Amino acid sequence: MTRPAGSTDEVVHVEGLWTRYRTVDVLQDVSFGVERGELVALLGPNGAGKTTTVEILEGFRRPSAGVVRVLDADPSQADQAWRARTGVVLQSWRDHSRWRVREFIAYQASFYAPYQRGPSTNVDRLLAAVGLVAQANIRIGALSGGQRRRLDLAVGIVGSPELLFLDEPTSGLDPEARRDFHDLLTETCHDAGTSVLLTTHDLEEADRLADRLLVLVDGKMIAQGTTEELRHEIVGPDEVRWTVGTRRFAHRTTESTAFVRSLFANEGDAIEDLEVRRASLEDTYLELVRRAEASPSSAPEATPRSAA
Repeated sequence: MTRPAGSTDEVVHVEGLWTRYRTVDVLQDVSFGVERGELVALLGPNGAGKTTTVEILEGFRRPSAGVVRVLDADPSQADQAWRARTGVVLQSWRDHSRWRVREFIAYQASFYAPYQRGPSTNVDRLLAAVGLVAQANIRIGALSGGQRRRLDLAVGIVGSPELLFLDEPTSGLDPEARRDFHDLLTETCHDAGTSVLLTTHDLEEADRLADRLLVLVDGKMIAQGTTEELRHEIVGPDEVRWTVGTRRFAHRTTESTAFVRSLFANEGDAIEDLEVRRASLEDTYLELVRRAEASPSSAPEATPRSAA
């Protein structure tokens, strides 16, 4: 399912994006949008073009062709005031270990102070929001992995960004720390109306957090939509199985919840062994990738027109 870019409430608008390295098209005719307040997950195998896409949106790389608008500006031409409206949480940080948590956040906040449209950052309030009050005076190098990711998120949102980029934010975390980070992200960003573009290989994470999914394979955007939309479009209907007496029944439907309610209304206590089989996001994603990789790729007839 594709979703046309161009909404009046988009914070990210990408249309016909191409990126060519020498003779290789890393991104080919990619189009998508991110709405204000939306959390979108960008999925794809290694080498699909996810990093290149995000680097273009952040203004660190120029496209070969296409239209890219982020917060109503061309990222490659944007100034510091524009950058202050965005936040970034990278996959990992390995420096700054000698800084203490509070002083490091205060230092980062100082860069945003000249551009903030509202009240200046309250560092203590931010520490409380990310659950690091008890670690405020601890050196960063002594934090646990989960605490470090909380600090990374604090640095990402210290300037109250309108758009936050998250690159594999829970990579290497244990399940409990990952769940805590998900809750924290929802509380501090999603509920506050901050738009988020998340890149992740964790399909459970994408399923839990994202309002919408983008699937990139071999530089092409092969699917866009909610988990439910993609599941029904790609894998097909749910299958409901049940037993009445000695007879076994099965029914395929895209409205399994409504069907089960109707079934109980009609059959009641006679139903045994009821089972609803739904395809997971992993099933859907793997099928999307399989189809894309099985399709013969066609080289473009000509080099796309330069974006310059």
